[in-house]
Amino acid sequence: MSDLEAKTEELYHAAARYDAGDPKRIQHFTKVWTYARLIGLGEGLDEKTLFTLECAAIVHDIGIHKAEELYHSTAGKYQEELGPAEAKKLLIGLGFSAETTERVCFLVGHHHTYSGIDGIDWQILVEADFLVNLFEDASPRDAAVSAYKKVFRTATGKKMWEEMYGSEYRIEA
Repeated sequence: MSDLEAKTEELYHAAARYDAGDPKRIQHFTKVWTYARLIGLGEGLDEKTLFTLECAAIVHDIGIHKAEELYHSTAGKYQEELGPAEAKKLLIGLGFSAETTERVCFLVGHHHTYSGIDGIDWQILVEADFLVNLFEDASPRDAAVSAYKKVFRTATGKKMWEEMYGSEYRIEA
């Protein structure tokens, strides 16, 4: 196991402890992490970008408990507002570099923002989260198709969307 893989695994377990007793949230970030990794590998990301992406995927919703506590809501805008500070505490506590921490916190603070995407890591995080949320939210066909057309840009993310939502959600090319 490489040092980055060990660090990613350490972060996963820290995030699971953070969300202890909330299997729905743990399963959510585990799926987003898995899909982000698969898309990142499919798109040929370099090791550093893939590592940052995977870390962001693991902690992308870390602000949700604070949002529920303060705003009685899980709305994306509150997750983006409150998540970076929570992610930063976790990452610093685990000895992550300032550079990685800064980018992961940026991604956590923008993972529900779909305009102005300026990096492949941000694009992939958004796509991976959509792949999971479309299913978990039992989104109707029109919402899934709209997301595909408006959000998905990577060839791997599009392929995964098509494989996942297949005949039920099939869109015409």
